[in-house]
This record gives sequence, C-alpha cells and structure tokens, in this order.
Amino acid sequence: MRRIDLTGRVFGRLTVSRIARIDKGVIRWECQCNCGNIAIVSGGNLRTGTKSCGCLMRETTAQIHRTHGLSKTPAYRTWLAMRRRCKDPNARQYKWYGERGITVCERWESFENFLADMGDRPEGMTLERKDTAGNYEPSNCIWANQKTQMNNMRNNRLITFRGETKNLKQWSEFLSLSYFALMARLDKCGWTVEQAFTTPIMTPQESANFNKKRI
Repeated sequence: MRRIDLTGRVFGRLTVSRIARIDKGVIRWECQCNCGNIAIVSGGNLRTGTKSCGCLMRETTAQIHRTHGLSKTPAYRTWLAMRRRCKDPNARQYKWYGERGITVCERWESFENFLADMGDRPEGMTLERKDTAGNYEPSNCIWANQKTQMNNMRNNRLITFRGETKNLKQWSEFLSLSYFALMARLDKCGWTVEQAFTTPIMTPQESANFNKKRI
C-alpha cells in the first residue's frame, strides 16, 4: 500500500516533523505542538481528530472547570477520563482507545451535553460502550456495573453453541457449569464445544472414585 508522507502537514496545533517509528505496520509520526511539546501520533489519529499534544484538552477542561462548577462530580471525572483516553497521546490508556480509532462524538465535547444525556454517574457504575468497537456517543453508552462491563470486554471469548452466541462467562452461568472448568476443557484438554458444554462436571467424590477405577 502506498505510504502517505505527512511531513510538514499541520493538524490543529501539531506540525508533523518526521517518522518516529513503525509499529506492526502502523506509522507513528513525531509532531511539534504549538505549545512546544513533542507528541508521537499515528497517521490515522492525525487524520481523524488528534489536534494537539494534549494541551488543547487541558485548556478546554480548565475553561469548563471555571464555568460550570461541576468539576468534582462523578460524571465530570468520567467525562474527563473518557476524553483523555481518546484524545491525549500521552494518556496511559490512549493505546487502547484513541490509538484504536475510538473517538468522542462532537456533542460530548461539551460536558453539559454529556451530563444532559447520561445524568450523573450512579454509585458503583462506570461508563460502558455497548459496542466496544464503537465510539463514545449517546446511542452507544450506558452506566454499567462491573459484571456488565466484564461481560462486554472486547477480549471476551465469544462461542456459538447450538445456534446461540454468548461469551464464555455467560455460557458458564447459563449452563450452571464452572467457568474455569469450561476454560480448561476447551484450552488445556482440547475438547470440542459440544463435549465441554454437555459433559457434567464431576464432584470431588466422583472424581476420586473415577481415579480409583483407573489405578
């Protein structure tokens, strides 16, 4: 595929200086920010929304902090973290969000709009995307408890059994079988899904009796 040279191009406050490195085929560019900082950003993120080293987001956040008076609310902290992991290349979680192309919708650039759509964050809940490949936008986000969030993690294993698809945790609950036993059957023992899901799990006593018969 033809490589697009971004050297000298300007994206918001970022001016592309040179290729910094190539990771698994993804070109990461060294950019000079107007504020004086250096940022390393992929070409895809430059073209789809990264406009600064993170200083623009900090300035916007500071302005909001001065105007709406809600900076200590749970919803505001969630909104701030959401934007940081999608927009700030220096954020610890950026590689799993912004670097993957996950964005925040234009409406939610305003905290007031985010609060109007989602309400304040309920205790014990976190902001969750229903489609983990989708963006942060009203139609794709809910407040979810930890169990819901774990079920929706993008690295959850999806298994189709008799025409129905669930992740392994959901199958273990549906079949009333141990999650770890199912995982061991599939990964360590090499069982088929049919075998793993339809064979009853032996009790400790049954297992002991079985092992005695084998001796």
